[in-house]
Amino acid sequence: MDLAVLNTETTPKLSSKGKYMIYLTGGLAVGVSVICIPFVSPALRRVCLPYVPATTEQLAGVTKALVGRSGRLLDVGSGDGRIVFTAAKLGFQAEGVELNSILVYYSRLAALFSQHMNTKFYRKDLWTFNLKPYQNIVIFGVEQMMTEFESKLLKEVNNGTVVVACRFPLPNMTPIETIGHGVDTVWKYVIKK
Repeated sequence: MDLAVLNTETTPKLSSKGKYMIYLTGGLAVGVSVICIPFVSPALRRVCLPYVPATTEQLAGVTKALVGRSGRLLDVGSGDGRIVFTAAKLGFQAEGVELNSILVYYSRLAALFSQHMNTKFYRKDLWTFNLKPYQNIVIFGVEQMMTEFESKLLKEVNNGTVVVACRFPLPNMTPIETIGHGVDTVWKYVIKK
């Protein structure tokens, strides 16, 4: 008997159900990869800025730090928009700047569905974004960027601007108030020039 004939006779055929499962598994793998890229890519930047949502305690700390304030507020690294939405409920004209396009689109959709009309979200790089128009700034940064961010603040913002730093303090400024403890600590600063 010919060997080529023998191989085709003993090789099982892939059923349509088997092909469907292969296509489905491959499609899911590609889909998960596409969704994960914007969340993994921050680790490839000069300063890694991962998406970590604000906790309930951090939201309460930011709210306490902003008591008696009004005007425009910018959330630097706005993520899913929690700080922006909280600030809007407090009466601020609240805006967020975020580099992750998926999070910006998510925040814009959440604003649309929750009818937060006094909110805006920008997909921009923090280092080129102008901070001058804001009287209130909230930042959830990482330790490696806080020195550079502090320099940017001192160059761009107006006297009297309130800065609320979450998770990591500004390294060379003295806070006027510290709220909470551990990872939920919030530091409140007033810029004096």
